[in-house]
Amino acid sequence: MDAAYVFRVRFRLDAETGVRTDPRTFETVVEVTADDPGEGEWLFFRDALWRGEVNDERYARELAEEWLSVPVDAVTFRELRADEAYMDALRTEIEADPTPFNADSARETLHKYLGSSIRVTND
Repeated sequence: MDAAYVFRVRFRLDAETGVRTDPRTFETVVEVTADDPGEGEWLFFRDALWRGEVNDERYARELAEEWLSVPVDAVTFRELRADEAYMDALRTEIEADPTPFNADSARETLHKYLGSSIRVTND
């Protein structure tokens, strides 16, 4: 199984006094490995996303600053990129108990939190 949350992150360099950088801000794509369904932080999508977007901009920036160790100005969610095995396992785990998602099914849950931002790969 393979899956990653993909974000677009704009960060800046805070140089020492007397040192300038040009440009000062940069954008990059950040891929965060998704934990296997039922393991570790597998509920990341529920806690950080809503309808395919970050649900709390400040929290998303704090996370990205931890990931990158630089000041972050903006974070946007792009997609959950996952293989079919991961998606099957995710649906199965959600269907086992959809109540933490305030939903009736895996389909409703995935739409609620990820919107149309899921890309299934053939890897």
